[in-house]
Amino acid sequence: MTLDKTAIITGASSGIGQATAKELADKGYHVVLAARREDRLKELKEEIEAAGGTAEYKVTDVTSSEEMKELAEAALEKNGKIDVLVNNAGLMPLSFMNKLKVDEWDRMVDVNIKGVLYGIAAVLPIMEKQKFGHILNISSVAGHSIFKGSAVYSGTKFAVRAISEGLRQEIDPSHEIRVTIVSPGAVQTELTDTITDEDLLDAMKKGGSMKVLEAQDIANAIAYSVEQPAHVDVNEILIRPRQQP
Repeated sequence: MTLDKTAIITGASSGIGQATAKELADKGYHVVLAARREDRLKELKEEIEAAGGTAEYKVTDVTSSEEMKELAEAALEKNGKIDVLVNNAGLMPLSFMNKLKVDEWDRMVDVNIKGVLYGIAAVLPIMEKQKFGHILNISSVAGHSIFKGSAVYSGTKFAVRAISEGLRQEIDPSHEIRVTIVSPGAVQTELTDTITDEDLLDAMKKGGSMKVLEAQDIANAIAYSVEQPAHVDVNEILIRPRQQP
């Protein structure tokens, strides 16, 4: 069991973030939960503590660089260090381009790209000062390949991969700071609840069925990455259902 380590998890109120928080707490991490829905955060904190783990939460909008900085500073003040950041918050309102859902495009850019950048900006100076840490950015299979309706979403997830790899290359080799990209395929989460394009939803229903991943599957992959020895840097994990092309 890992002892005396702190992990910040954004988008912790549901799905992958929630499962990751529980998994890392089970492994002995003190988890700092961040999301906008306070009721969900409070409930998750209570669940983790009831299971013997330790957790705290801070209501945070990842599209605010100031709120992300405040999150990191609060975690540092409380725990003295930040070992792990899981940049998990994300949106997936897929749509066909000709629907011109510009507001949804803007929101994806704000959350999926800027949110990741603001997370990095919040913890990187701290990790550079302490000379260790691990930043995990959640991309997607859509960050590797594009399909009809995914153009903007894929664009944001390709960006996450580019940003992550660029950061990895810039890390001072004398520092024990690692960067990991986690690219899930189809996962049973609330992500699809944000899709408003009825034509795209109809196309998805006609696309056949397969056994999709559970949020816990991704949490397990994240835990594998952070639990590796300090000299091992798992650069990217691409994980999808066996039946997904």
